[in-house]
Amino acid sequence: MSENPKKKNTRLLFFMSQLGPLLGLLLVWSLFALLTGEDFVKWGNQRLMLLQTAVVGTAAVGATLIIISGGIDLSVGSTIALGTVVTAMFLQAGASPTLAALFGIGTGVAVGAAVGSMVIGHVGRVAAAILSILTAYWCWDAIGPFLAIISAVGVLALGCILNELLLKKVELVPFIVTLGMWGGLRGTAKGLGDNQPIYPDDLGWLGGLMMNSSDGGSLLPPGVWLLIVLAVVMAGVLRYTRFGRHVFAIGSNEQTARLCGVNVERTKLMIYLVGIGCAGIAALLQLSYLSIGDPTTAEGYELKVIAAVVIGGASLSGGEGSIRGTLVGALIMTVVDNGCTRLGLDNWVQEVVTGAIIVAAVSLDRLRHRRQA
Repeated sequence: MSENPKKKNTRLLFFMSQLGPLLGLLLVWSLFALLTGEDFVKWGNQRLMLLQTAVVGTAAVGATLIIISGGIDLSVGSTIALGTVVTAMFLQAGASPTLAALFGIGTGVAVGAAVGSMVIGHVGRVAAAILSILTAYWCWDAIGPFLAIISAVGVLALGCILNELLLKKVELVPFIVTLGMWGGLRGTAKGLGDNQPIYPDDLGWLGGLMMNSSDGGSLLPPGVWLLIVLAVVMAGVLRYTRFGRHVFAIGSNEQTARLCGVNVERTKLMIYLVGIGCAGIAALLQLSYLSIGDPTTAEGYELKVIAAVVIGGASLSGGEGSIRGTLVGALIMTVVDNGCTRLGLDNWVQEVVTGAIIVAAVSLDRLRHRRQA
């Protein structure tokens, strides 16, 4: 008795969604191995490619949650830049590497809190918080720390009261919110650094995160292990926790999720806190790689991060995606960049190839959805 054709198609679609990105990675890697020869397949080059994937991959792990929930983050590159500047500033001021790292990660978490709050409608509260911080900054030297803090708290309270009386909830589209944050955070990073990179005297243990020893003394740099651990933890969260199930539910159908008892607003806020918080961790890796806090770094990373998630099988419509696929997508882009460089091809060729891969991935996703429908 022959198998139902519809069941065959369902199995094929499931197979392609689960293993398609991995097969694509093997195909791209094999192609460049044949074209470039021994230098490409050496372990030193494999380790270099893993190192080059660490920053984008770490940020993409967080972005996976956001895209699965049906959102988007265009501010990730600016968040990474701001994180490097903040961390470098604290190191330059004499803070310990651990404390500076906490402030760097906290920068990403704070950005996530601001973005998530605006997405769920608390625009006024975010504006009040920003005004209170600016008030404390402007008044710190003029009236002293104590009065500056009192003034900031007063501005925050007044802003929250006005928000409840006048604005209440004004929900904004994630695309618009993160597009605005993309410019605002980049400008903040440049302002903090006075349009100059910040050179800390000593990075401490942060300086070893992205160290790639040429003698092959270590299996993998610590930054790559950090990415692996983060990916395993986040994959477990998505697969085995209630929060993970709620992320998929909101991305699949927000109204249905709400009717099923999911606290959509609280879950969205947590998604952006965790998702953009990963960009704060990526900032530490970028600082370790550059050894400076650079307000102009990570330009274009927002597209690399989104591309990694989409190439890995996530749907921009929400409801689908995996951490494993995201890592594979990030590796595909790194292999393409590395292989094109070893072939002596110009940067524009790499960009064209990467763009073609992104379009192909999105086209396959749409085709898969159409067949399922």
